[in-house]
Amino acid sequence: MDKDTVDTVAALLPLYDREMREGVRADGPGARVERVEYPGRSGTVVVRHVGADADGWNGVVWSDLDEDTADAAIAEQVAYFASLGREFEWKLYGHDLPADLPRRLRAAGFVAEPMETLMVAAIADLPAGSGPPEGIRLLPVTDAAGVDLAVAAQERAFGESREQHRKLLLDQLDSDVPLAVVAMAGDVPVSAARMELHPGTSFVSLWGGGTAPEWRGRGIYRALVHHRAWLAAEHGYRHLHVDASAMSRPILERLGFVALGTTTPYVFLP
Repeated sequence: MDKDTVDTVAALLPLYDREMREGVRADGPGARVERVEYPGRSGTVVVRHVGADADGWNGVVWSDLDEDTADAAIAEQVAYFASLGREFEWKLYGHDLPADLPRRLRAAGFVAEPMETLMVAAIADLPAGSGPPEGIRLLPVTDAAGVDLAVAAQERAFGESREQHRKLLLDQLDSDVPLAVVAMAGDVPVSAARMELHPGTSFVSLWGGGTAPEWRGRGIYRALVHHRAWLAAEHGYRHLHVDASAMSRPILERLGFVALGTTTPYVFLP
């Protein structure tokens, strides 16, 4: 890792932790964020998000634990979400303490899902985009018909039902900004992606970007990143964030994204 990258990580990782994790906001009406303290310590040790209902996202997004407090804090979260009858996720980052927190979570019954790379880019530093490849047009999702196209593109890309994704996209139609976009080849949806704005922070999160197999490698994913970056900049955001898979990480690196570390969802089923 060169010095510029080291300096970037040193600057952005604390900012990301402070704005997107410790300072996280509820993701919609009825959802809430709770900050949990621990007897004998001052300040918050766990920040958790509680969805509006069982279909909402429930999980621990930030923690400040040590070897003396970790097991009790884990047990408390398990008991809390069990009282709600909710599945939940402990979103663990590679720099979280104590160092053996993954082992402690597994011992408590959590199951690790695939690790992803936490990647961030300054929008101002992205290379200029060249637009979508020939034969592709980008269609912002602004109504239920657009949601149907986005879901169809995602199902073609991932080869599985995306009904939960449909609900999420429908909920996002209330935004003043079109948060999802579909790549169309004629009348056929071949790729789709969405973003989440985080008011009060400098970050926009990018999600999706799944492309039908026969259209991969042509620059559609890059075009979707640039499209959302342009929208984010128009609304005053300065940074893009992605939880990147092994497939998307090389593309993002070529666009100037920097890996800040890793993130692994640890899931607990009640």
